[in-house]
Amino acid sequence: MADKPLTVLVTNDDGIHADGLETLEKIARTLTDEVWIVAPEVEQSGASHSLSLANPIRLRRLDDRRFAVQGTPADCVLMALRKVMPRPPDLVLSGVNRGQNLADDVTYSGTIAAAMEGTALGLKSIALSQTYGVHSEGRLRFEVAEVHGPDLVRRLADVDLGPGILLNVNFPDCDPEAVQGLQVTRQGKFDQSMLLVEERIDTRSRPYYWLGFKRDRSDAAPGTDLRAIYDRSISVTPLHMNMTQLEAIDVLRTRLEKRV
Repeated sequence: MADKPLTVLVTNDDGIHADGLETLEKIARTLTDEVWIVAPEVEQSGASHSLSLANPIRLRRLDDRRFAVQGTPADCVLMALRKVMPRPPDLVLSGVNRGQNLADDVTYSGTIAAAMEGTALGLKSIALSQTYGVHSEGRLRFEVAEVHGPDLVRRLADVDLGPGILLNVNFPDCDPEAVQGLQVTRQGKFDQSMLLVEERIDTRSRPYYWLGFKRDRSDAAPGTDLRAIYDRSISVTPLHMNMTQLEAIDVLRTRLEKRV
């Protein structure tokens, strides 16, 4: 990296006009002037690691290094590498998401999916999210990420964890000076499903539905991402693209290879 400027790709799932994307661009520019922004035209929260295979992808150029994509977060990373940037970036930053990506949330998250796509393409990738509703009663505090993000991203960018690993960062929702440090964590587990289905009635008396998340606290175990956020700490969780449950292999082999 000393021979050429560090190049950073910034993306998200909240859309090209999201406040969190502006925060992440500020973080990226503390590392380098070589910042490219390729983000969804509209919000893609909950898109997970989906690709637009049944619809065309349209690319809109906003300026020399800022592009909006009519597609998913994973589409954005793929388009950035294949059609937008002159060479692959040294680092992919996704976020800063409006809301936490903790525990079971990671399976739905478009923010994490963009980092997954970067990882799948062989790039160092970090997903960043700003929690809210845990301590702040719903008030979003992007200044926490803005204050603590630059030094953290700089340190993480220098860590080589090998192929197939991405980093999931969550900032606590408190004042920046109230942050209680940093914890390297494992993925936690909510006590129950946090998804809600809310039924409403339109002006023609027909039902329609909104999906959303409950904000109840879980009994989070020590060392998890949930516990770190409850303790007002920054959570950094290494996630692996290979989701094989190794401990289950021997059990399955024993059962399935056993002759009757």
